[in-house]
Amino acid sequence: MNAHDSVSRRALLTGGLATGFLLAFHLPLRAAVNEPVQPRDATEGKFAPNAFIRIDETGHTVLMMPQVEMGQGTYTSISAVLAEELDADWSRVEVQHAPPNDKLYGNPTFGLQVTGNSNSIRAWWLPLRKAGATARAMLVQAAAAQWGVEPASCTASKGEVAHEASGRKLAYGALALAAQGQTPPKDVALKDPKDFVIIGQPLKRLDTPDKVNGKAVYGIDAILPGMKFATVAACPVFGGKVGKVDDSAAVKLPGVRKVVVLDDMVAVIGDHMWAAKKGLEALKIEWNEGPNAAITTKDVWDDLRKASQKDGAVAKSDGDIAKALASGDKFEAAYELPFLAHASMEPINATVHVKPDSCEIWTGTQIMTRVQSEAAKAAGLPVDKVIVNNHLLGGGFGRKLEPDMVIAAVKIAKQVDYPVKVVWTREEDIQHDVYRPVYRDQITASLVDGKVAGWKYKVAGSAVLARWLPPAFQKGIDIDAIDAAVDAPYDFANFHVEYVRAEPLSVPTGFWRGVGPNNNVFAVECAMDELARKAGKDPIEFRKSMLTKNPRMLAVLGQVAEEADWGEPLPPRVGRGVCVQPSFASFIATVVEAEIDDIGEIVLRRITSVVDTGIAVNPDTVKAQIEGGLIFGLTAALYGEITIDKGRVQQSNFHDYRMMRINETPKIDVIVVKSGEAPGGIGEAGVNAGPPALRNAILAATGVALRRLPIDRKLLAAGKKA
Repeated sequence: MNAHDSVSRRALLTGGLATGFLLAFHLPLRAAVNEPVQPRDATEGKFAPNAFIRIDETGHTVLMMPQVEMGQGTYTSISAVLAEELDADWSRVEVQHAPPNDKLYGNPTFGLQVTGNSNSIRAWWLPLRKAGATARAMLVQAAAAQWGVEPASCTASKGEVAHEASGRKLAYGALALAAQGQTPPKDVALKDPKDFVIIGQPLKRLDTPDKVNGKAVYGIDAILPGMKFATVAACPVFGGKVGKVDDSAAVKLPGVRKVVVLDDMVAVIGDHMWAAKKGLEALKIEWNEGPNAAITTKDVWDDLRKASQKDGAVAKSDGDIAKALASGDKFEAAYELPFLAHASMEPINATVHVKPDSCEIWTGTQIMTRVQSEAAKAAGLPVDKVIVNNHLLGGGFGRKLEPDMVIAAVKIAKQVDYPVKVVWTREEDIQHDVYRPVYRDQITASLVDGKVAGWKYKVAGSAVLARWLPPAFQKGIDIDAIDAAVDAPYDFANFHVEYVRAEPLSVPTGFWRGVGPNNNVFAVECAMDELARKAGKDPIEFRKSMLTKNPRMLAVLGQVAEEADWGEPLPPRVGRGVCVQPSFASFIATVVEAEIDDIGEIVLRRITSVVDTGIAVNPDTVKAQIEGGLIFGLTAALYGEITIDKGRVQQSNFHDYRMMRINETPKIDVIVVKSGEAPGGIGEAGVNAGPPALRNAILAATGVALRRLPIDRKLLAAGKKA
C-alpha cells in the first residue's frame, strides 16, 4: 500500500498519540512520489554554515540528521541538541536524514557514518552543540552589522535575534543570506546547562505521530513506478551453494516474472509479493550443502569450551593476581550465552533500481556509506553513481550494521531493467541472520575479609570487530568483546582480564543490541551475587563495600534499593535480584522481583531501574529506552536461543523464537537521576540489566545458581539445584 493512501495498515492505531506534534518531521519520500525532488543537502539560497543546518529566507529550518532513527528517539534528541545551541524556533524545524558522506557525517567515534554502540548523543554532543552555536553566532553577527551595534549587545531566542536596548528584532529567515557571508567564529561559547530551554525537557517524539497515522515511510514501504517484488531462498546450510534449480512449475504461475539464480540463493521476481512467494515455493532446488552440513550446536559449544581453556591475550592486569588468588576463599565459575537472532519487526528488505550507468537504493540501514560502497561493487559502478535513500528502520538492533541484504538485492536487480523490492520472509530472516555470538566467560576470584581480593576474568567468543572494523582489533583483543569487563565498576585491587578469540564453526556473527556488555555484565553480576552468598553478605551491601571509588554507581545502587523495597519480606519462591553496570558511559542499577512456581515457570512481578546517564537530553526517551531494553533483554533470558542441527538453524519464526508478551511484562519503574555530567548512552543499556537481575532474583528465590541462558526451567522446579 502506498504511504500516501488515506487508509493504511496502521490506520487502526490513529488516535490521541498523534496530537501535540512539536516539529515538522520529514523524510524524503523519493520512493513514494513520481516527481523529482530537491536534493536533501541542497544549500542554494540558504544559510548553510555547516553540514547540519539549513535556513532559508522564510525562516524554514532544516536539521540534517547524521544518525539513523530506528525507534531509539535519536532524531528528536539530536534535533534538541542542535536547536538548543542554535536557539531555533522548535516548532518550525524540519528533520531530514543526511545523505551518505563519511567526511561530513561520519560518527566522531568511528569515522564512519554509522549508528550503533549507543553513542549517537555521546559522540555528537559537543560537535552538534558547536555547530548550532556557530550558526547562532553568525546570525547574531549579521543582525548586529545591520543595526550597527556590537554582537555582544544582541541575544537570540526562538528563531529571532533581538537588540534589547533599541527593541529591534529580526527573524532568522530575514538574516539568512546576510549570515551566509559572516565569518564563523573560531571559539564559540556554548550555553551553560542551567540555561538550556530544550535539552532536559520531556519532549514528545518527532516520529511518533506519523508512525501512528501511517504516514511514516520505512524502507519496506518504498513504492516506485513499475516496481516488482522479489523474495529469496538461501542455502539452508551455512556456506552452502545453489546446485540445480527446476523452475518449470514456478514460471507458469500468474504474476511470476523471473527466476534469478545466484551463487548461494535463488530469488523469484513477481508482480506482487504473493506471486513471488508462491513462485519460490514452486521451485525445486538442489543445494550443494558443502562441508558444514553436519555441524550441530554441541559441536559449537565443544569447540568454544575447548578454546576457553587456552591462555588469552591480556586486556588489563593490575596488582599481583597469582598471589591474590592463592589466598582467601576461592571461587570459580563459567557463564555461557547462546546465539541470538535480531528478529526486527521490519523484516530484512531493500528496493533497488539498477541502470547501465546508475544504481539507486531505498532501504533502512545503520551504515549508509558502507551500503553505498558495497552496492557499488555489486553493481560494477563507481561509488558516486550509487544513490542511497535511507528511511526509518523498523528495528535495527545491530542487524542493519551489515550490508548483505543490499548486496543481494543489487545482484537480483541487475538481472532486470525495472526496480525490484526484495523482501526476506521471517523464516529466511531468522535462519540467515548474522547472530549474536556464543560466549563463555570464566571467572576465578578469591574472598578475603568479605571482599573480593583477586579477580581473574577470561572472555572467549567471536571477534566481531576483526571482521567489521579490522583496525579496532589489535594485539588479539576485540575491544567490544571485553566491554564492561575491563571497566567493571568495583574496587578490585588485583584484577586481570583476558580475551580468547574463538570463532564458531561456520556461523556468521555480528553485533546484537547491547553488544559486548551483553555477556560481561551477565557474568560479572551473576558472579557477584554468588560471591556475596559465599561471604555471607547481602548482595547490595556486598557491592556497596567495593564501590567506594565509584560514587555515581554507589548512588544509583543506594537509590534503587530504596525504590525497590530491598530487604522487605517476600512470599516463598519470590526473590529480588540486583544488577549494576557502567554500560555505554551510563550508570544503572536495576532490581528485578520474580516468582518461580513449582514447575519452574517464572512470573516477573516488578522491575525498578535507577539511571544516571549524565545530562538527559530527553528524559522521556531515557525512560522509554530503558523499558524497551529491559523487555528485549529479559525476552532473551527467558526464551532466546538459536540452535544448529545438520548445519541449519532450527528456529524459523516467533512460534519457536519467542518474544515476551504483553501479559508477561510487569510494572517497570525507571528513575532518571538529574545530573550535570556529559551524556552517556542509553539505547542498549537496559538490555544488559535485565538478564543478570532476573537470574539473581531466581537465585534468591530458589537457591539455584543458573550459569547459562536461556533459563532452564527444569532446574528451577521444586527441590532442584544447579
